[in-house]
Amino acid sequence: MLAKQSARNPAPAGCRRVSLPLRGGRSPGSGWTSWLVAGLVAGQLAAADVASLAPPSASELERAIARGVQFLIQTQNKDGSWGSARRTKDLNIFAPVPGAHQAFRAAVTALCIEALLETGLCSSNAAAQTALDRATSWLLMHLPEVRRADGVAIYNVWTHAYGIQTLAKLAAQAQSDPARWQQITNLIADQIDRLRRYESVDGGWGYYDFRVQSKRPATDSTSFLTATVLIALDEARKIGVAIPAELTDRAIQSLHRQRKPDFSYLYGEYLKWQPMRPVNRPAGSLGRSQACNLALRLWGDTNVTVAVLTNWLDRLLARNEWLSFARKRPVPHESYFEVAGYFFYYGHYYAVLVTEHLPPSTGQGYRDRLAAVLLPLQEKDGSWWDYPLYDYHQAYGTAYALTALARCRPGRSNSARPSS
Repeated sequence: MLAKQSARNPAPAGCRRVSLPLRGGRSPGSGWTSWLVAGLVAGQLAAADVASLAPPSASELERAIARGVQFLIQTQNKDGSWGSARRTKDLNIFAPVPGAHQAFRAAVTALCIEALLETGLCSSNAAAQTALDRATSWLLMHLPEVRRADGVAIYNVWTHAYGIQTLAKLAAQAQSDPARWQQITNLIADQIDRLRRYESVDGGWGYYDFRVQSKRPATDSTSFLTATVLIALDEARKIGVAIPAELTDRAIQSLHRQRKPDFSYLYGEYLKWQPMRPVNRPAGSLGRSQACNLALRLWGDTNVTVAVLTNWLDRLLARNEWLSFARKRPVPHESYFEVAGYFFYYGHYYAVLVTEHLPPSTGQGYRDRLAAVLLPLQEKDGSWWDYPLYDYHQAYGTAYALTALARCRPGRSNSARPSS
């Protein structure tokens, strides 16, 4: 989720191994063709399996959601946040201290707040309401403190995006309290200003600057982070917050530069001369196309039709194993089509949001199938996770899954604007 541009690179002699950006070099493994053949067979089997999955019953869905909420309650930090840098492994995401971890913790906490709000269980679960109140107080206090970690690592962009998205939901609930509403919307405006500061000189957003490490980042924007920001800004726009048009215009142009004719998207602009690299092919784009298509549709791109949305939902379901192969692998981008584990719940989270832009009966059909994919993956402790990221992964995976499943409830009306 928060370090999607990571891949296996050899560390200099005498240095601890860390996960660094996906740039250049060969595709993972020397026997990629044999991987592809084996993967196609497995993918066909997976497609049949996904197609045969029965939608979970309403009671099964509610039990899973309740267990996930209980996991968040039990693992919340004493200060109200979620996640830490305590759990490590031999190969870690590049994360300069303390800034990278401040960004991770704030973004993950924002996602957990969103999940608690979406489930609606706080009204009947006093412990969940307490967790929500503590987390909200922590976020309002610490979100303004998040900055880039150093010249290279700009993970804070993820924090600003998910911070805005969650604050917009909190503001919508605070409209009867003018002082509270003003406090939250002022913080949203502050986070938008930070997105302006950390926008790439070329438009859009990335989270590494390997060019010159300038004050205004010279980073190559990545399609999925740019999409994540645009979707968050749309949430702020819905509650009446002014969004700078030049900011969104440049981001949209960046996404258009990265979009291929089949509505797969480049991993990042720096891969524009490698459009057929595995990560840039449809199977490598399964976790990105949902967010990118949604972002462009929200901001008025009429080329992103209902047919485009359903085509990519069908691909995600039929080829789900391409993402699943990477789930829980400790090395980013080592799986087929250079997919990393942290594409999994990110992709399914945005897929559920995409379904809300379809006709109601069609959307519910897709949500039933997506719920059928997610429910069996819940861990014994009630969490969901897809990539070991210090001690943030169970919290963010659970938050993504809970928000997605809450929106999969039968009979839920679409929150999106009418589809065309």
